[in-house]
Amino acid sequence: MVSKPPAGDPVQDAPQVAPPQHAAAGLPAVAHTLKIAQAQMGVRRTARTLLKVNQKDGFDCPGCAWPEADKRHVAEFCENGAKAVAEEATLRRVTPDFFAAHPVADLATRSGYWLGQQGRLTQPMYLPEGAERYEAVTWERAFSIIAEELTALSSPDEALFYTSGRTSNEAAFLLQLFAREFGTNNLPDCSNMCHESSGSALNETIGIGKGSVSLEDLHQADLIVVAGQNPGTNHPRMLSALEKAKAGGARIISVNPLPEAGLERFKNPQTPQGMFRGAALNDLFLQIRIGGDQALFRLINKLILETPGAVDEQFVREHTHGYEEFTAAARAADWDETLAATGLTRAEIERVLEMVLASERTIVCWAMGLTQHKHSVPTIREVVNFLLLRGNIGRPGAGVCPVRGHSNVQGDRTMGIFERPAPAFLDALDKEFGIVSPRHHGFDVVRSIQALRDGEAKVFFAMGGNFVGATPDTEVTEAAMRRARLTVHVSTKLNRSHAVTGTRALILPTLGRTDKDVQAGGKQFVTVEDSMSLVHASRGNLPPASPHLLSEPAIVARMARAVLGAASATPWEEFEKDYATIRDRIARVVPGFENFNARLAADPGGFALPHAPRDERRFPTATGKANFTAAPVEYPTVPEGRLLLQTLRSHDQYNTTIYGLDDRYRGIKGGRRVVLVNPEDAAALGLADGSYTDLVSEWKDGSERRAPGFRVVHYPTARGCAAAYYPETNVLVPLESTADISNTPASKSVIVRLEQSPSA
Repeated sequence: MVSKPPAGDPVQDAPQVAPPQHAAAGLPAVAHTLKIAQAQMGVRRTARTLLKVNQKDGFDCPGCAWPEADKRHVAEFCENGAKAVAEEATLRRVTPDFFAAHPVADLATRSGYWLGQQGRLTQPMYLPEGAERYEAVTWERAFSIIAEELTALSSPDEALFYTSGRTSNEAAFLLQLFAREFGTNNLPDCSNMCHESSGSALNETIGIGKGSVSLEDLHQADLIVVAGQNPGTNHPRMLSALEKAKAGGARIISVNPLPEAGLERFKNPQTPQGMFRGAALNDLFLQIRIGGDQALFRLINKLILETPGAVDEQFVREHTHGYEEFTAAARAADWDETLAATGLTRAEIERVLEMVLASERTIVCWAMGLTQHKHSVPTIREVVNFLLLRGNIGRPGAGVCPVRGHSNVQGDRTMGIFERPAPAFLDALDKEFGIVSPRHHGFDVVRSIQALRDGEAKVFFAMGGNFVGATPDTEVTEAAMRRARLTVHVSTKLNRSHAVTGTRALILPTLGRTDKDVQAGGKQFVTVEDSMSLVHASRGNLPPASPHLLSEPAIVARMARAVLGAASATPWEEFEKDYATIRDRIARVVPGFENFNARLAADPGGFALPHAPRDERRFPTATGKANFTAAPVEYPTVPEGRLLLQTLRSHDQYNTTIYGLDDRYRGIKGGRRVVLVNPEDAAALGLADGSYTDLVSEWKDGSERRAPGFRVVHYPTARGCAAAYYPETNVLVPLESTADISNTPASKSVIVRLEQSPSA
């Protein structure tokens, strides 16, 4: 039975704490999935919707970017994917009456959980200058407001066009086309905050910023290293692939500051035996100190080099560059100093070597635990060094596997959502559309916030997402957003960003993945690219939440017509009517998409994009080969009496979307303001389990940032390390604390002190 949204914010002052669990999924996951789905959608709608998730004739899950095998299970979704679908396909509605009852000042006091639980947005809403409440507005007036502000700018570079990873290929292609025809490369996106470090490292070392493996490779691997990733919560369907790999004889090493239930044991709810007994996944758990991953891989590489016959000398000779410089750096690594950075023992690393030498096919998977540090790019380069040494790129069952966290974040980048586009891409775009794209680089996420803060940017347009909730240095970011002349959010549901506005603000409600999309040219579908470079269609099957919704491609097309007017020769109206015409243009601009529409028609499961290192062991780098690198080992150093904090998700959230207030696998119930601290560290700091503390981050310029009132939870974290949920702890991450080269916020290594708090 469908339940009503909460009338008030739930109290989170006294979360309950139990021991962490040691297995993921199983009956509890099934029960929780059904409970949430029925509360949001009801029984019949739940069945109608969930059975279409990730099916060839259905819609792509709006959650993570994990791929599907060619043969799909009837229930091709996980617990958190079902939560994402339920929240989008909910029967709850946010109407103009809601905004009349809740002024913006009231919305700003609400939690992200409460805002998200209210339901689907139903009409365009406008906040005039000086007004206290959003009011309903026509689409025509909304687009005229955007045109007024954009055409009044002194420079196109005073506008920012942000993209969330949920945006389809078609909408992303149109948005970047519009931005460049308008005259700017200011196209920040959520990649800037997650896998930008991966792209930076991989482009330099192997020539393409994407993973090199397929699902079949995982199934064929002898050894899989999962580093800085919690698939049980963030990519649960990955556990099925790991289970299959284990059944085929693979061994798994997990590298993480926290033990995670999903990598200990997976109770696959799709099989009777899996449901109740489950399968152990980990063969070796390395409880790394936060930020110690580069040091770990450097020591493994040092041992490989010292082992006769361990290096694939033919591969190194024929396909790589920079080997001598790398080997000199690796051999020179000081054991004691480098080992101390990892928090591990020499015996543990020697055990890794044994497993590496026994493997002919090795894959390394990683996520934010590797990408959100100051030294993330050299860390991932060291991972590549590790794989290159034994020829583990460009052969079956081996390669790099950066696991993307949002369903089309990789596709958006492929479509040109990038502030630093390749000249070849712009040349092809200009030739196809007869425009002159700007060649100077635009702003990424961090530079966009700085531009708003400093008055360099005046209009902020977001295609999906929750920019304010996702970004670092919350107080600085919110103050920057409030300096904008206009903020525009294309959204399906409410979030914090709608309550932190510029002088004027618009909320533009859009179709979701689950919604039918019918345009003048008939029923439409969109496409996405998953984490392993497979492109496929997505077709919604539900009536839209309101007759007043527009699709993302329609919103961009109408905005472009309003802003660019008759001066634009781009057929925006044609694009809105029939998305196949967009795909025809993509096919002529983006390599790998030739005959786009015909290939989708021929194979409902889609097609794989070309990947030179994977497909032909060709490395399109500056040297023409795969590049070894020899960066010095870096790691965070922490003053006495301080801890190193990583921000992370609970099991009841997806990115900044909060589904509930529990974290079942970690034993947390009824609250999110908790900090996980090793019992020995807590004892040294005088912090009893259940006491309350303020988290105070310390930055190198002497500034401090405070997040008050966190319950201390004694937890088996690595010594010297702590963990707490974002977005509540984003306030602690300085805007200037970013990864070298990629400029990704360093949210996984925040120096904090814990001050006892009166909160209870």
